[in-house]
Amino acid sequence: MSGTTSTGTSTGSIATETGERDPFSPRPRDLRPVRTEPNGRRIRVLFNGQVIADSTRTLYVFETGHLPVYYFPRADVRFDLLTPTDHHTRCPRKGDASYFTITVGDRSAENAVWAYPDPIPDVAELADHVAFYWDRADAWYEEDEEVFVHPRDPYKRVDALPSSRHIEVRVGGELLADTHHPTLLFETGLPIRYYLPKLDVRWDRLTPAPTRTRCPYKGEARYWSYEGPDGTRIDDIAWSYAESIPEIPKIAALVAFLNERVDLTVDGVRQPRPSTPWS
Repeated sequence: MSGTTSTGTSTGSIATETGERDPFSPRPRDLRPVRTEPNGRRIRVLFNGQVIADSTRTLYVFETGHLPVYYFPRADVRFDLLTPTDHHTRCPRKGDASYFTITVGDRSAENAVWAYPDPIPDVAELADHVAFYWDRADAWYEEDEEVFVHPRDPYKRVDALPSSRHIEVRVGGELLADTHHPTLLFETGLPIRYYLPKLDVRWDRLTPAPTRTRCPYKGEARYWSYEGPDGTRIDDIAWSYAESIPEIPKIAALVAFLNERVDLTVDGVRQPRPSTPWS
C-alpha cells in the first residue's frame, strides 16, 4: 500500500527471546523504548517558500510504536521565524516538551515545532534539538530529493522482484486480473503486494477514484474502485504509482490490488486474506 494509508513502520527483528541480538537483523541491539542515531544526510524543511531548517547533523529518533522523527540542532533552525507558545506536554519517555509556532509572511503553523529543553537522562542528547510536525511544513528534502509522509527508516527494506508466478485476482468469483508477469513487492511489516501489468487487468470493472496517497519509499499513488455487475462497490481496491521514486523503479505504471479485499490466487493456490489496518 502507500502513503498516508501506509505507516511504513518497520517490524524488523531487534532481539531474540533470550534478549540476544538477532545476527541477521540490521538494527543495533538497543531495547530502549526511545533510541537515537546520528544522521549525516542533509535534511531541509520548507514553509511558505522559506527554508526554516537545514542540517547535516540531525538525529534519527526511533520510539516504540511511532514512526521515525528527525530532531534538528537548534543552531540549524531559523528561530527568528519561531515564536514560543504556552502549550506544553509531558512524555514519560522523553520529558516535558515546549512548543513553537512557525510564522513566515502571511502564514503561520501553530505549535508545529517542539523541543525537550531538559529531557530525561536516557535521552539527554535531545537537549538543544527541536522537531517538526511533518504535515505542518510544506515540503521536506533528504539531500535534493523530496520526501513524503515521514522520514525513511534506514532499517526498513522494500524490494521489487520480477516473477513468472501465475496471479489471479477475483472479487465474488469475477476475474479482475490474470497474469504470468507480476512484480512482487516485499516491504518490511506488510503483506506481499503483487504489481500487475495494466494490460492484464479488467478495466471495465474499475473506475478512477479521487484518492491520492504518498509513500516515502515508493512515491505518489492513484486509486481505482471496483463496481460489480450486482452493484457491489469496493472503494480504493487497486492503486498504481505512475512514477515511483528512483530506488523502486520496477513498479512504475503497474497495478496492485488490496489483498485484504480480493481473492488472490498464486500459481493455483488461493491465498488467505491478510489481517491489516486495511482489512
